[in-house]
Amino acid sequence: MTVNAEVTKNDGETTINLIRRFSKRVQGTGLIQSTRGRRYHARIKSREVQKKHTLKVLKRRLEVTELIKLGKMPEKKPRTGYRR
Repeated sequence: MTVNAEVTKNDGETTINLIRRFSKRVQGTGLIQSTRGRRYHARIKSREVQKKHTLKVLKRRLEVTELIKLGKMPEKKPRTGYRR
């Protein structure tokens, strides 16, 4: 996908204004937004892989709850008042 954002300098226009106009034109094309959107894109997992992961998580939860009941693992305190 190629997008051309071309700007020509007008008479009496400063270079700062030219750069500002160019950056606005590039933002208008949506090129930067689409690039940032693809930056952390992860591939969609297949249903089989999702099921295996879910079963693994459920098994781990059961083991932890059993260890907590036996007193071999301390119970987690609920998180309260988390602030950034």
